[in-house]
Amino acid sequence: MTGARERALTAPATAKVTVVGAGNYGATVAHLLTLGGYAAEVVLIDVIEGRPQGLALDLAHARPLSGSPTVVVGSNGYDEAAGSDVCVITAGAPRKPGMSRLDLLETNAAIVADVTRRLAAVAPGAVLVVVTNPLDEMTALAAEVSGFERVRVVGQAGVLDTARFRHLLAEAAGVAPGEVEAMTLGSHGDTMVPVPSRARIAGRPVAEVVSAEVLDEVVGRTAAAGAEIVGLLRTGSAFFAPAAAAERMVRAVVTGGDEVLPVSAWVDGPYGIHGVYLGVPARLGPRGVVEVVELDLAPGELAALRAAAEAVGSRQARVAALAG
Repeated sequence: MTGARERALTAPATAKVTVVGAGNYGATVAHLLTLGGYAAEVVLIDVIEGRPQGLALDLAHARPLSGSPTVVVGSNGYDEAAGSDVCVITAGAPRKPGMSRLDLLETNAAIVADVTRRLAAVAPGAVLVVVTNPLDEMTALAAEVSGFERVRVVGQAGVLDTARFRHLLAEAAGVAPGEVEAMTLGSHGDTMVPVPSRARIAGRPVAEVVSAEVLDEVVGRTAAAGAEIVGLLRTGSAFFAPAAAAERMVRAVVTGGDEVLPVSAWVDGPYGIHGVYLGVPARLGPRGVVEVVELDLAPGELAALRAAAEAVGSRQARVAALAG
C-alpha cells in the first residue's frame, strides 16, 4: 500500500497550510512543509514585524535547491490565511527549566483563544492542529472558541511522544528506530500512557528483547523527555521532533492516508471514555479525525488511559472560562 509520504511526493501540490507562530517550532514546521511536496502555499504568521517575512524569504531562497513547489508567505496579519485547508497553532510561551506544561495554562490560553478566533474568521473550513502547551487543554480551548466540529480540531501529542518512545526503545535494544513499533496514548504530560503490550522490536514483543527494569526506565524517560530537553537547553524547548510530528499530522490530513496516528482527539464512547480531548489512535483525513481507532489494550493500560481522561477532563471542563 502506498504510504502518505509517497502520495504527498507524487500528488500535485494543492493544499494551503497556515502556521501561526514563527519561533523555532513554527519555522521548522514551515520548512518541513515546503519539503513535503503537497502544499501549494504555506502562510507563516507572527506578531513580530519582519520575522515571518524574513523567514519566508529565506525559505524561498531554498526552493531552487530543494525543488519545492511550495510558495511561502510571511505575514503579521491573518488575511493571508484565508481559505487555508489546515492551520497549525504553535503560538504561545515555551517552558522554562523547572516549569511543567500546566504552568503555561493561563498565559497560553489567552494567546490560543485569540489566534483561534482570527483563524476561524478567515478559514472557517480548516482543520486546526494545535501544538501549544498544555496540549490537551489548549486543543479543547481551540474547539470551544472556534465552534468547529470537534473532529476538525486535533492536538499533536502522541505522534511526538511515540517518536520519543521508539527512539529510546531502539537505543536500549541497539537497533534502528525503524525496527521499533510502539505507541503512547493518554495526555501529553504526567498522565502519558505508553503501551508496552503493543510494542515490537524487530517483530518481537518488547518483553522478549529488553528487561522489565529497562522498559520501566524507557517509559519514565519518555514521559520526562520534554523536560529533559528544556533542562539541557536552559532557554527554549524542543522543536525539531515536535515540528516533525506536526508535519506528519498535516500530511495525513492533506493526503487522506490510511495511517493511524496517536493524536489528541475528541473521545466520546471509545475505550469507555466520554466527552474529553485525549491522546488516542485516530485515522486522519481532509475533514480531520475520520475515526478513533479502538485498540485491544492490556487491563492496566486501559485503566491508565481512563485515569488520564479523568485528569485532563477536569481541567478541560474549566478551560472555556479562560477564553477571555
